[in-house]
Amino acid sequence: MKTIQFFTVGMAFFAVMACNSGEQANQADAVNTTTTTTTTTTALIAADEIQVIQFHSEHRCMTCNAIEGHTKNTLASLGETLPFALVNVDDAVNEQIAEEFEATGTALYLYNPKTGAKQDLTDFAFMNARDSIAFQTQLAEAIAAFKMQ
Repeated sequence: MKTIQFFTVGMAFFAVMACNSGEQANQADAVNTTTTTTTTTTALIAADEIQVIQFHSEHRCMTCNAIEGHTKNTLASLGETLPFALVNVDDAVNEQIAEEFEATGTALYLYNPKTGAKQDLTDFAFMNARDSIAFQTQLAEAIAAFKMQ
């Protein structure tokens, strides 16, 4: 019985660590991840409209990838052109923005560069990552409410 409990705790630990891996990637992997970024860090800071930013570590789990997919689908279904950025927190190029948002692993934010307002949606994203309908509905509501601020 203790073996089963130990195994279960160990598996839970590895699942959590996979999402928040702080391991440094090699230079080639960092370049490849940066090129998949929808918007650059400089463009994010300079933009005038509300932005959706997803931070991630070099090594991403299924949940992290699901959050990205659901977020992109939500933005597409809204018919809006809100900037969406993937920011690799393990890449030195993104150090400034990661520090500004205090992101060390997977995180999802709404950001208004005009006012500096930020809304952390990380807990919501992880709790709804397996339910695309709930995720998209609640994210759309959060975006609408954030625009009203």
